[in-house]
Amino acid sequence: MLMALWVNQRLAGRGFLRMAYFTPTVLPMIAVANIWLFFYTPDYGLIDQIARKFGFGATNWLGERETVLGALMVMTVWKEAGFFMIFYLAALQQIPPALAEAAALEGASRWYFFRRVVFPLLMPTTLFVLVNAVINSFRLVDHVVAITKGGPDNASSLLLFYIYEVAFKFWDTGYGAALTVVLLGLLATLALGQYFFLEKRVHYR
Repeated sequence: MLMALWVNQRLAGRGFLRMAYFTPTVLPMIAVANIWLFFYTPDYGLIDQIARKFGFGATNWLGERETVLGALMVMTVWKEAGFFMIFYLAALQQIPPALAEAAALEGASRWYFFRRVVFPLLMPTTLFVLVNAVINSFRLVDHVVAITKGGPDNASSLLLFYIYEVAFKFWDTGYGAALTVVLLGLLATLALGQYFFLEKRVHYR
């Protein structure tokens, strides 16, 4: 949402900035995994090189239980954020400019206008983004296979990766099928919960 709010303004190079935000979404997940594998490489990776300039030591981001999930989250957000930005940007451009003009005439601050006008109008888009983001977070397995393979010590063995290992590595297809049903039930419950909670807020607004 913040990305969309920024690139929706009149900025120099706005088209280039939009393209830069959206570019990671068209890259294959394996390519993204390899890019971030270079970033996370201890000592030689981009992150450690920058950290060294500020006096920090090397960190094995993908080799420590405490940091591996956070590292995967950062990579996934970088990959997916531009995709959802497009929906917010489209929603922002559907808001009539007359609303902003009326708020300015009334002396409303930009924060008040966002909180009382823009954000409520973006609630349907927020519902769509949240449901899809949750589903995407459960179905992403490429980066785990390419980078960590569930390690270290199963710290990054996400549910879908675990199902993949059970069904296609250990060939326990019955257990894998049962886990798949559990995953589908969990996703359906989360999606319905988000829908009913946010749908009420949309109607209230």
